[in-house]
Amino acid sequence: MEFDSDEHAYDCYNEYAAAIGFSVRKEYANKNRVHGYVTSRKLTCYKEGYRGKDKRDPTVQKHRKETRTGCLAHVIVSRQSNGRFRITSFEEKHNHHLVPPSLVHLLPSQRKIKMAQAYEIDLLDDLGIRPKASFDYAARQAGGQSFLGYTKRDHKNYLRDKRTDSLKHGVARSLVNYFEKRTLEDPAFRFSLQLDDEGLITNIFWADGKMIRDFKIYGDIVSFDTTYRTDKEYRPLALFVGLNNHREMVIFGAALLYEESAESFEWLFNAFFRIMSAEKPKTFITDQDPAISFAVSLVMPQTYHRLCVWHLEKNAFKHLNHVFRAHASFPGDFSKLLYHYEYEEDFLFAWQEMLEKYDLGDNSWLKNTFAIREKCSMTYGRNTFSAGMRSTQLSESFNGFLRGYLKSDLDIVQFFKHFQRSVDDKRANENKSNFDMTQRISILKVKFPLLVHAREVYTPTIFDMFQNEWERSLLVYIKSSSDEGELCTYNVSTHGSVKEHVVTVKRTLTEVSCSCKLFEFMGILCRHALKILDILNVKDMIPEHYILKRWTKDATNLNKMDVSLIAKETDPKVEVTARYRHLCQTFVQISSEASESIEGYELVANHANEIISKLKDVKKRKESQKSVPGNVIQNEPNETVFVDNTNVTKVTGLKRKQPTRRSNTRPKSFMEKAKRKNQTSFSKSPQRSDQQVDYV
Repeated sequence: MEFDSDEHAYDCYNEYAAAIGFSVRKEYANKNRVHGYVTSRKLTCYKEGYRGKDKRDPTVQKHRKETRTGCLAHVIVSRQSNGRFRITSFEEKHNHHLVPPSLVHLLPSQRKIKMAQAYEIDLLDDLGIRPKASFDYAARQAGGQSFLGYTKRDHKNYLRDKRTDSLKHGVARSLVNYFEKRTLEDPAFRFSLQLDDEGLITNIFWADGKMIRDFKIYGDIVSFDTTYRTDKEYRPLALFVGLNNHREMVIFGAALLYEESAESFEWLFNAFFRIMSAEKPKTFITDQDPAISFAVSLVMPQTYHRLCVWHLEKNAFKHLNHVFRAHASFPGDFSKLLYHYEYEEDFLFAWQEMLEKYDLGDNSWLKNTFAIREKCSMTYGRNTFSAGMRSTQLSESFNGFLRGYLKSDLDIVQFFKHFQRSVDDKRANENKSNFDMTQRISILKVKFPLLVHAREVYTPTIFDMFQNEWERSLLVYIKSSSDEGELCTYNVSTHGSVKEHVVTVKRTLTEVSCSCKLFEFMGILCRHALKILDILNVKDMIPEHYILKRWTKDATNLNKMDVSLIAKETDPKVEVTARYRHLCQTFVQISSEASESIEGYELVANHANEIISKLKDVKKRKESQKSVPGNVIQNEPNETVFVDNTNVTKVTGLKRKQPTRRSNTRPKSFMEKAKRKNQTSFSKSPQRSDQQVDYV
């Protein structure tokens, strides 16, 4: 019997071993000294020989069980003049019990994770599925663990070796490799690294093509937050987020920072806008951090910097806690200063009145807050478009969402993979909203032409808000008006409310402006403006200049896209996995159909043997093609990689950051601490012994 190669001989002998019930081990191989090819190889039973003596035996308390029995079963194959291998020696008999067919899959030589299986394990691990669950899934898919080809321990060892191998070149090199792989998968993917003088990575920013495209559409309002701590070193995760046309969160970019300093934020904001290649936002919302405020003033001097109202109220309770507790009316008065007043003179008067009423004229925190009142109060904030956002709640809600995907013990590459999972899940919500928008029609409370037009142009979420404003406009009435030629002013109020609003109208241009500034702040017409437009006989369509494209159904249809896309290269691992899954689904269906009759079973079994034989021929041709040397083409350096002040090849490592907390364990109660203390003191106390010890 002849074989094409020594590996072919091993495969055949291993198949024979599986049928008999033993495992195979490669004993030795003789090679040609000049050309290096194998001239002969010996394959033995894995119980051949005896275990050698270990010099550590005297110190080992529990020895491993013996597996070798000196079995002489073997086969020797030698290379012939025609290049093929032939059996020159064969010993059939074994000196040990053979394994029954039901346990053959546990033999070492019969356990091997195939390439397609390895790719599927990788994908399941990237999805955050635990090893036990992914192994059970693979076993179920194969029809049972005995048909899988590897054990649960092999599964865990593969993942362990994979993670060790991914970091063998260092954390920094693994990070750059991950980014380069993402660039191949998504040609619009961009990242930027900041290095220190020693070439260590301090700050990291990244954004994929979808993030860049979303910023070009919805980047007029950005919320920025750094409250989440991510990895083992608790690096701050900085998120740039906004609102899409469904008023759902979209992510524009993310960063891992070494420290929250003004220099780091300045670098981050510059990197963000360089990669986005778009106009700076109209409004930038952050928490009350001096370092962030300083960086914003340098990078975005024309952008309205708004402070998160929620953080401001939290700080107020912290610094004015004694006032909150002593005066029940103070929270309401302070809240009015943040939200209620439309005119600056009313705000200033109410502020002074608050200081006098509660004797807070010398309070330093209120003095500092008054100095930045334009960033805090809606009196100033409602004049700038903010899509209705007053806080960094979007970023903080995503931080809570991230806790279901990230753990503090993840390495840097695992962190990026699981972070991308969370982004993909958020984008799935956007796809669902887009689907509902095309397949479901919002209900009209009144079949009014203006509402019909609004339903046609606005997304369902925005239409519901517009219809609510229109419905409330029915309660608005005019208290007085003044006509000054081109301009007409209306003083309006709502039934049941004493508050008045002023609506100014330019008749020829059909322009309305209300003192409540809902359109300027939110982007939809308020009930007061809708009332005046109705009086002006605007009943069929919303004036075009009052329809913001970012709130419409076709907001994502850009006229131009500045993001350059090149031909996308498909990841070969993804291709193999896709083919593997498709074949699994196909053959599961074939098996279920064929097993219902003996004729169907025999038909499929005969064709399966024919397919296996042809697949072996395909594998041989593929291996022969691999041996033919080819031209190696090296890719040009990736010009889309931004590394400030240096080249990516100068990266020497990831700068280590000292943890900000001592452990991941939960805080212990005083009872647990007391119990632990008693146990420790007991263990340190001298123990009595029944044996007598003589001291010399």
